[in-house]
Amino acid sequence: MTTPDYLEFSIEWVAVLPLLIVLGAAVLGTLIEAFVPHRARRPVQIGLSMLALASALVAVVWRWTELQVSGAGGTALSASVLPSHPMAGIPGSGFETLPQGLYSVGLVEDNISLIGQTVILASALLAFLIMADRTETREGAFAASAATRPGSPDEREMTKAGRQQTEIFPLALFATGGMMAFTSAMDLLTLFIALEVLSLPLYVLSATARRKRLLAQEAALKYFILGAFSSAIFLMGAALFYGATGTLNLTGAFLRAEFGPAGDFSVMLAVAGIMMLVGLLFKVGAVPFHSWTPDVYQGAPTPITGFMAAGTKAAAFLAMARVFYWVAVLVHDSLNVFLWIVIIATILVGTVMGLIQTDIKRLLAYSSIAHAGFILIAINAINNPEGSAQVTEQSIAAIMFYLLAYGIGTVGAFGIVTLVRERDAHGNILGEATKLSSWAGLGKRSPLLAASMTVFLLSFAGIPLTGGFIGKFRVFQAGLNTGQAVLVVIAVLASAATAVFYFRLVQLMYFREPDTDSAVVIESEGMSIVAIVIALIGTIALGVLPGPVLDFIIGSFV
Repeated sequence: MTTPDYLEFSIEWVAVLPLLIVLGAAVLGTLIEAFVPHRARRPVQIGLSMLALASALVAVVWRWTELQVSGAGGTALSASVLPSHPMAGIPGSGFETLPQGLYSVGLVEDNISLIGQTVILASALLAFLIMADRTETREGAFAASAATRPGSPDEREMTKAGRQQTEIFPLALFATGGMMAFTSAMDLLTLFIALEVLSLPLYVLSATARRKRLLAQEAALKYFILGAFSSAIFLMGAALFYGATGTLNLTGAFLRAEFGPAGDFSVMLAVAGIMMLVGLLFKVGAVPFHSWTPDVYQGAPTPITGFMAAGTKAAAFLAMARVFYWVAVLVHDSLNVFLWIVIIATILVGTVMGLIQTDIKRLLAYSSIAHAGFILIAINAINNPEGSAQVTEQSIAAIMFYLLAYGIGTVGAFGIVTLVRERDAHGNILGEATKLSSWAGLGKRSPLLAASMTVFLLSFAGIPLTGGFIGKFRVFQAGLNTGQAVLVVIAVLASAATAVFYFRLVQLMYFREPDTDSAVVIESEGMSIVAIVIALIGTIALGVLPGPVLDFIIGSFV
């Protein structure tokens, strides 16, 4: 296959350095599983993963600094339209006035992608600490061998031998790389590939729980089947987008409207936009595409639940922001009606169903659904006719801040869940204590964990002096600035209602005496405690001193 003489392909390798570090480490981790002796795999995999994530975070900060110095977003992967294009110079063709690279950009390096990758890598670093942690009995959250049948002699033999499923680390790195690419994708084909790179490892990881393995495998199967449907719908939307615009680039709708042939393409573009949004709404757990969320949150290994809750939401919401930025302005009325229905349903279902939960992981799942509804208000403010360019920038900044506050709080909360365990009548330590009643009296048995969980819950509820309050305030402000007062009122009332099930857990921890069914707090290697303390400090800092972070994010768009 030869390249047409009117196209010039170029790759700015330095712009994709953070992505290359993470994906390269994932490939190296796969080779480690094949060639490194079994006893040495765990420390090598942990060291490689943490080094790769920290290095990628440093690279992202460096690239952001370079971007600010240059004063313009750099293209990471592009194909430029040269003057030798067959239609160049023909009046009305559009090619005589189009900026170079606009038609074929695959990955872009801009403020959205770099700040989004910062949020993802920060959450991933905390989540990997929790994944790597083990109890005092050297028991981790993952099955000794996920390929064995639950309850079989092979499983008992693997567990007795102390085998460890260290493949989780390269799989999680692949998922992290997919999340990072998701925030940078400007081409629908690239976006779809990133979606699969993000999703496929998570399907596998969801089935690797050490205990309640049948529940984990059921959750993984549901996640896979529903994820396949959502990917197919997204792909069909991309096909319709191509039919309407003649390109897979997200800028295609704008170019068609400005330079393309006359004719109404808004109907097909509206259908394409809705179908693409369905694929993304599935990833954030919005109603009615949420049915997988409580089952997967409950069944998956708890460290993986925190990892996907923080990272997948960040990647999907920022990809959704790109779609809205380029597409919504042309078919706003159609997308606005669709999104209003989704937002109201998401907020109400997340709030009402959260009130009746008795399992903490399912409670946090419905909490995440309600949070998705809140963030969607800011998504709908992007390029809203009621707002201005400045409002759009503030809306994107609000989304980023919310995702950062929610991400670190969520990873910290699920890290606490991994340390609170059930015990039987003989005092033997069992699996995680996910029943809310088991958390009675935790404040007396572990003041640090109870206080940390309280702060995370207050942040989820949007109580002042926590990062969650600032995030909600900014998101609701974006809604008010774009004529979404009704949605904001519903969201505020729902936020007050969600505080009921958060404070119910606080009441159990501090105002109920422990009984024989109460959980115990296990000793671990300490990595989970490190992650929880960092998340705690971050949650408080974002609430008490949000100015530097907000100035950093908002200043990136000026």
